[in-house]
Amino acid sequence: MAHEDCSEKLRLLANPTRMEVVETLLAEGPLHVWAINERLNVEPTLLSHHLRVLREAGLVESERDGKAVLYRLAPGVRAAKGRGVDLDCCVLSFPRSR
Repeated sequence: MAHEDCSEKLRLLANPTRMEVVETLLAEGPLHVWAINERLNVEPTLLSHHLRVLREAGLVESERDGKAVLYRLAPGVRAAKGRGVDLDCCVLSFPRSR
């Protein structure tokens, strides 16, 4: 079962926008959806879709902050040594330059 869970996480993160969201939250910490959009320059409804997929997979969490929504990495998603993210099943490394 653990391999299936890991495979699913990797499948979801194979999407470049989702990977960028995780990388952005890892580097900058919790951000409002508008701030994520400002950094990634993604059409708002598309970003909302990707955030929902990440939330449903347990990779990010969201909370209401007044009229805005604040997103953060879920507790099981941590920074790895160097520029990477530890998903509990594996570690993904991000390229040094974007």
